[in-house]
Amino acid sequence: MFRQSKAFSGFAVDDVDTARRFYTETLGLEVSEENGILTLHLAGGGNVLVYPKPGHVPASYTILNFPVDDIDAAVDGLVGRGVVFERYDDFPQDDRGVVREGGPYIAWFKDPAGNILSVLQER
Repeated sequence: MFRQSKAFSGFAVDDVDTARRFYTETLGLEVSEENGILTLHLAGGGNVLVYPKPGHVPASYTILNFPVDDIDAAVDGLVGRGVVFERYDDFPQDDRGVVREGGPYIAWFKDPAGNILSVLQER
């Protein structure tokens, strides 16, 4: 039924202006805005909607993953832009917050609304 549909994802934030600044200035994404809703324009042609939601509660899972060629360079670059990486008791993270066991190397951080994002590097 939807095989030819160009589906897209979306998530909520508590403040669209703060989200726009984070996604453009901190992450360097191309962003457009229409009717108070942001569209993140991702590499490869994908789009993600970012919309305001009264009483927003941050997602407790990863809502957006950014594949990178060099996770250490990505972590360093984000830390240099003020991003703080998350620590989780259930994962063996190194001093940078990167999990290097199991699947891809991965490190998590949050947007200003508290939604969880990640950078990950395939092995």
